[in-house]
Amino acid sequence: MIFEKVEDITINYEKDGKQLVKELKKEIMSKGVWTTILFLYQTVNATTGEYSEPKICIRRYKKVKGFYQMQSKFSFSSDQQAKQVASIITKWVALYGTG
Repeated sequence: MIFEKVEDITINYEKDGKQLVKELKKEIMSKGVWTTILFLYQTVNATTGEYSEPKICIRRYKKVKGFYQMQSKFSFSSDQQAKQVASIITKWVALYGTG
């Protein structure tokens, strides 16, 4: 998907009238030609039709010819992984700063 404005970017996704990805929260981390957004979302289990536990992903978008297009994404595999990344980043920033 492509988007004209950063605020319009979403990971909500529907197919055949069924919402397969439901965005719960989003935080725009940076704006500009390159935009970084953190999403909290759920996906539908194809077998049960139930939504999953919330998941977290970070996505990067690049503005090309007036539209934002996703360039890369990273989804945390578990709460534990998200906590580890947050802890490491907090430690590194405290020790070394980020420039």
